[in-house]
Formats: sequence, structure tokens, C-alpha cells
Amino acid sequence: MSLKKRLMAAGAVALVAALAFGIAKAGINIVTEREEPVFTREKETLYLWYTDEALTSYISSAAVTYSESHDVRIMPVLEKGPEYLEMINEASLHGEVPDLYILGHDSLEKSYLAGLACEVEAPEGVSLEETYRNTGLQAVSYKDKVIGYPFYFETSSLLYNKTYLEDMARAQLTAEADMLAAQEAEQELEENGPAGEIEAAGDQENPQEESEERRREIEERMAQLLPSTIEEIREFADSYDAPEQVEAVFLWDVTDIFYNYFFVGDAIDMGGEAGWDTSRIDIYNENAISNMRAYAALNQFFSIDTGAVEYEKVIDEFISGKLVFTMATTDVVARLEQAREDGLFAYDYGIAMTPDIDGDKKSRSLSMTSCVAVNGYSEFQKEANDFAVFLTSQYNDILYARSGKVSAARNINYGYEALGEFAKEYERSISMPKMLETSNFWVLLEAAFSQVWNGADANTMLKELSEQIMQQVTGQPFEEEYIQDPVEENEEEEYLDEDFYRQEAMEEEEAE
Repeated sequence: MSLKKRLMAAGAVALVAALAFGIAKAGINIVTEREEPVFTREKETLYLWYTDEALTSYISSAAVTYSESHDVRIMPVLEKGPEYLEMINEASLHGEVPDLYILGHDSLEKSYLAGLACEVEAPEGVSLEETYRNTGLQAVSYKDKVIGYPFYFETSSLLYNKTYLEDMARAQLTAEADMLAAQEAEQELEENGPAGEIEAAGDQENPQEESEERRREIEERMAQLLPSTIEEIREFADSYDAPEQVEAVFLWDVTDIFYNYFFVGDAIDMGGEAGWDTSRIDIYNENAISNMRAYAALNQFFSIDTGAVEYEKVIDEFISGKLVFTMATTDVVARLEQAREDGLFAYDYGIAMTPDIDGDKKSRSLSMTSCVAVNGYSEFQKEANDFAVFLTSQYNDILYARSGKVSAARNINYGYEALGEFAKEYERSISMPKMLETSNFWVLLEAAFSQVWNGADANTMLKELSEQIMQQVTGQPFEEEYIQDPVEENEEEEYLDEDFYRQEAMEEEEAE
């Protein structure tokens, strides 16, 4: 799924020009799907709005369970329409107040400024820091206030064919053992002369124990083989004796910023960790330029055609065993498990942390957090807060099974080891910022990545991008001071040599 579709699904669909305190109040028809109430009339009713139909089963179950033990009933409302926040605002101003609603965290600033989100008030005894992952809390924070409850997240990480790594580890260990045995036999021959067949006593003592030891050796070697940097992936590709069906060692959707952002994620700053501070914007710097150039260099090494690659096709190729490594989002786990069940995926797979560029250049992936916001217009804010905590942290053991969404709460048994690895990636990821003035940053950055991949200069593209964003933030023309490209040590020596010989030639001419 492209970043554009993710933004639409999260509710971030308004243009910067329309972002203001007075949201249009006329001409909007609200289309809802309301579930029939199954609770007694004496209870107060809380209306929960959401847009993703995949959540229906989970939310309905949570609503029934919660209402059985609380003096409120929960009415889920599935909204359909592109202008989600505008619809919430319209309903809030005309008597049909959604008490709480689900949206992408990057829309929280707009919600808060319009009075549609308020600072959360967790129930007594609930610690937000102990309940939710830190990345999620940063995502739902605005000007040092927590204005939503982290619900579920999306991020990208390294997906790899575990079977291929296991086969490679086993082959290496076998080759090393054979070489060692040959050396020992040669030494034995030199010292004692020809001898009869040597009994392999170790194999007969305890085959099961030997097998377990062998398994540990294989797992340790697999950990060594698993690349932790892009540079190590390149080295892997150079040395890998690939099976016949493998068509590429590393292939990913280079057209989608969600799978590319990690190249510059640790080098740029877009509003600080919480993504709202306009005084903390740093796009154009030496590290970002260097990392972007490392990205561009991969085009020559892996030769990925931007016109022929897209995420869905890449995952299809991974399922077919044609790839060793790719970048994937959390949706891939359900897809691989289903493919395995259908007999279409004959391999084991693993999720690893997004690789750094090299030992010096670090990476950081992008994440989005869907959250539950309490409406500032609601008459039942305390009750809405209590249910929001229940929905996002106390009932969410079945969230993935019912919806395919990965909880942003702590201490969750996801059911799949791969989802736990995605959660670790989420912990170190950087959230998409929520600044209204920079809401088009991702579209512009994605375009910059595309142009750099196809040969444009990284320095120039980042400078232009930074100037455009800063002009949007400051409201006036902005020009960055040009950063001179750093000269590599060997290049500097060449320049010095050229200057020396040029000066020597001039001196000889003058002497003549």
C-alpha cells in the first residue's frame, strides 16, 4: 500500500490551505453505518467513529464486552467519506457528537486546534508510560500534551528468507568441518602413518544432543550472516551462491517513501520526536546528503527499474522464493502466513531491524500511529477516556486476530515472532510529523528520492526541498547556504598532486 493510501486511510486528507479553526459547516452529507443497539435504554450512549472496516469485528466485540460491566453503551459508527474530520466537526456542531473517534496521529494538530481533540485523562491507576510504547506516546503528543491514545501502528523493516540463510549457514559449517577433518587427517598421516578407519565416536554417544548442538551452531552462524547494514547486504550479494530460483538478493519498492525513508530518517529532523515543533526542522545537512547518495549508489548495484517495481509485486516475488531480502510493512505477516496455509509459500521467513547504511551512517524507519481521540465537544469525556483506554490497551490481545492491526501498547502477545520484531522496529522509528505547514513534505520527499534514484544530485534536491518547506513554515522566501560536498581523502590527494605538477610545470616554463 502506498503512502498516499495510508494517509487517506488514516484520515489525513485535508489540504494545507483548508486547515483553519473554522472548518466548513455546510454542504456535507454524513453517511454512517450504525449498529443496532443491544443495550438497555437507561445507559448513556458513547458514539465511536472510525473509517477502517477491518476494525468492525474488533470494535463491536470490545463495545459489547465493555458495556456488560460498565454503565454506558458503546455505539460504533463506520463513517464513509473523504473529509473525515470535517464530518466530525459538522456532526459536533449540530448535535450528533462523536464522543471519541479513530484517526491517524498526523491529523491530531488539526483536530486539537479545531477543538475536536482534548488532552487525555487516563483512568486512575493507569500510567500512560507503562501502558503504551514510547513511539506511540510521542506520536499522540502535541505541545507537551497527550491528546490521544495510541491504538495500532505501521512501520517498515527488513524481511528475509530464513530458509536461504539457514541453508547458507549449514553449507558453510559443513565446508569448515570437512576442511578441519582433512587437516586433522593429514596431520595424523604425517605423525603416525596410514591408519584404519577412525570411528566417529561423537556421533554415536548421543545423536539428539549432537543435533541440538548443531542447531545452535547453525543459528549462531545465521545471526552472523544476517546483514545489519546496506553495505553488508552488498557484500552478501557479491559472495552469495544463490539457488537457481533466486532472481535478486535485495529488491524493494523504491517508489514509496515508506520503504525509502530509513535512508534519511536519522539524518533529518521534522519537528522533533513528537513532530510538532516548527523550530526544529533540519532537512539539508551533510549527513542527509551523504545518506541520500548512498541510496542513489544502490541503483547501479541492484539495478531496480522504478517503472516495474511496486510493493505487492515485490512480496509476490518473495513468496515465490525469488528474493532473499526486501523491505516490508506489518501487513506482510498475515500475507505470508496465509500463503503458507494455501501451500504457496514453502520457506521460513524472518523480520530484522532496518539495516543501517554502514557502520557510521545510521538509519531510522518511518512509522504511523492510529489513535483514539476524545472529542472536545463531548459531554461524556471521562467515560470516553475510560473506554479509549480499554479499547487500546485492555482488550487488544485479539486486535491482530480480528483486524490485522498491530497494537501500540506494551506487553502484548502478538502470536507471531515477526510481529514482535516489527514492534521493536516501531520503538526506534520516527513518527510522521503532525505540523500543518509541512503536510505535503512526504509527497515532496518521495519525489526527491525518485529523482535522486534516477540520477539527480542529492545535494541539490535536498537543498530545494528544505527551502520549499522552510518557506511554507516561515511564510517568506527562504534560501539555504550551499553545503560544499566533502572531498574524500583519496580525491584530496589527487587534487594536491595535480596542483603540485601544475606548479612544477609553470616553474619550468618560466625558467626556459
